[in-house]
Amino acid sequence: MLNSVNLQGRLTRDPELRELETKKKVASFTLAVDRGKDATDFIRCVAWDKTAETISTYTHKGDMIVCSGRLSVRPWKDKEGKNREETNVVVYDVSFCGGRKATEEKPRYQQPTFEDLGDAGGELPF
Repeated sequence: MLNSVNLQGRLTRDPELRELETKKKVASFTLAVDRGKDATDFIRCVAWDKTAETISTYTHKGDMIVCSGRLSVRPWKDKEGKNREETNVVVYDVSFCGGRKATEEKPRYQQPTFEDLGDAGGELPF
């Protein structure tokens, strides 16, 4: 049997990194994944340990990433005692897809201007 998921999407918010009592780190985030011209799916994801640290350190809201992982369905009971399920993608690999949205202006390199050294009496100033 196979349980494998690959997603490409944009982060809907900055990843939230937490440290559990067991000292394990977990990052949770949501990916907005285009399904078609006018449809978007919002997929909840979790990552553990080094992957969690990498995602929380190097990604921010609006960044495009590719995640590989597996589906995880976790049953739980709500306040009224009704059975519920939560589906997440447990991410074990992440790739970064360039910068932020194209609408954001990137700073451009500016060549430093030449400064007139004045008259140094014919000698070099160094």
